[in-house]
Order: sequence, then C-alpha cells, then structure tokens
Amino acid sequence: MPGYSQRVALCLRATFSRRIKLYLLCGVLCASPFEALAQEQHEDEIVANLAGGRAIVHVAKDVIVFAAIDQPVERNSIPPRVMDLDATHIGVLFGASEWRVPADPQPARLDRNFQRVTRGDPRYQSTPGEGETDLETMGIAFLEKLRPLVAQLHHKLEISPDDPIFQIVIIGYAPNDYGPEVWVVDYRMEQEQVATRGDYWQTRVQRPRFTQLYPPEKHAPRTIVESRYPPDAKGPTLAELIQVNDPHITHLGSGEPRFAKVLENINRGQAQKAASIDSADFMRAVLPLIAGGAPFVLGTMDEHHGFEWMVPPEEPVEKVKEDKNRPPDAPSLRRPPKP
Repeated sequence: MPGYSQRVALCLRATFSRRIKLYLLCGVLCASPFEALAQEQHEDEIVANLAGGRAIVHVAKDVIVFAAIDQPVERNSIPPRVMDLDATHIGVLFGASEWRVPADPQPARLDRNFQRVTRGDPRYQSTPGEGETDLETMGIAFLEKLRPLVAQLHHKLEISPDDPIFQIVIIGYAPNDYGPEVWVVDYRMEQEQVATRGDYWQTRVQRPRFTQLYPPEKHAPRTIVESRYPPDAKGPTLAELIQVNDPHITHLGSGEPRFAKVLENINRGQAQKAASIDSADFMRAVLPLIAGGAPFVLGTMDEHHGFEWMVPPEEPVEKVKEDKNRPPDAPSLRRPPKP
C-alpha cells in the first residue's frame, strides 16, 4: 500500500459529551437539537444512540491484539460493537451506530445485515484522504447504510462540520503482504436549507475520511495505538502510561518476566517484536487496570488463523451475511468463544 495518510487532528465539541438526540421536524420547529432534548417524543422522531469509548491496538509478533473499552457518552449509551468486515479485517463501531424510531420496536444497527465485501471492487477508486480500494469499499458500504437514516433529519443541527457522527476503527491485514494496519474512518454531515420550504434542511452524510494509525511513518517508533470517541476524551493513553512508568503497569512487569519483556519492546518502539502469547496475556492483565470498572472486550487477529475472543462481548453476536465469493475455510469473527 503506497504512502501513509496524514494524521487528521479531530476536535469534537462538548456537544458529544452529553446525550445527543437527532430529531425530525414534527409540527414543532426546534431551533437546535439541544432545545429538542426537552421536547416530548413524537411518533416520527429519529434518535441516534451513541457508542463511546476507546479502541486499543497492540500489533505484536504474528498477531494483532485489540480491545474496546465502553465509556458511555450518555446515560443509556450503547457499547462499542465489533464486527468482521472481510476475511482479514474487523471493525470497532463508535458514534451513531444505532438508530431508533419509536414507531419501530427494532433499532437500525449498522453492525447488522452487513454484506461482507471483497477486495478490488472496480466501482470504487481511492482518492487522496481515502483508503485503498478494499478499505474504500468497506467505507462506502457503511455510507450507504447511513444515508437513508441521516436523510430523515430536516431541522438545523448545531454540530460542527468537523465532528464525526459515526466512526469505525478498522483493524487487520492489508493485501500484498503489506502487513498489519489500523485506520480510523470518520463520517461527517453537511446541511443545506431549502428556501422554498421555510426552516427545512436537507441533511447528507459525506464520504468517509480515512486516517492511518498503523503502521507509523518510516523510522517512527512502533508502539500501542489508540483511538477514542469522542476524540477529545480526557485521560492518558495506554502507551503514555507505559512511557511514564505508571506504578500499576510497572508492577505487572516486576511480577511477571514475560510482561517485563513486552514492556521493554514497547518502550524501545519495537512493540511488533513482542511475543504474541505474552502480548495477549499482558493486554488481558492491563485492561482491568485502565478500564476503571468499565466493560471491555478483548480479542486477537491472526493473518492466517483468523479471529479469537479472549474476552467476548456480553450481548449475542449476530452472524453476518456471507460473501458468496468467500472461501468456505476463511476465518470468521463469529466463532463461539473458547471455553
């Protein structure tokens, strides 16, 4: 995969630190989504339930270890959800990954009814700021699921155009022996007022923007990478805690020589050389220390053997629609967890 994406500095307003409900115009004209929060629900309201938290990825030797920590942005937040995108990539979903209309008891979940994609779809060509063709195809698949939902928003939303309404962290292996990769894919909205219809707005979701977190630029240290939603969430990352010798993490290393070696590799900027099993066990030991009691999931992705849960999600995982061109022995995220 030629070149690397330039990192994009995201600034998410404090609007995402409280419950965000996106309302349709329903007989009552609301000046902003925050005024709408005080209104009673009507039959044609559409509500975006947000998933907040952290995705942490440790690319070790011959395996990718990843975790998702649930850190709600609202009282009844949904958790970050993990799904498989193709045979060698998984996605962690943040933001508006679930939409509800009170008249429909079943929410529209973006992680369900997802058709696995194949690489090299000729309909989609990558452009600057976007991923390679296979990643772009994944991004467009979610874009097409978002469009009819976002299109139901017809009043002015006081949200910055730079604030992502939806976000995917894509983790996996690139084609052509490129190796492990981690991308953050952001979806933003734009609005246009329809002058002939008064305070009526057309809302569209923009094409996804891709930011590469891993591999880093040439000669840059290779360490644990992390993505957060909302992006301005406070607190040190796991890599920062390791760098400053946080006493809880240092205690793990002093009590277990295997973990000490993992920490040594990370501090030297050579996290990719850490032993696979030791790295997975280290992540399993450190997550309770940094999650602060919040729920989390943990898994590993191997390029040749696929996905395995270490700490599976509490809710059942729905089986995705299989790509008819997918080999029958290809790995799947939907395997039952090991006992």
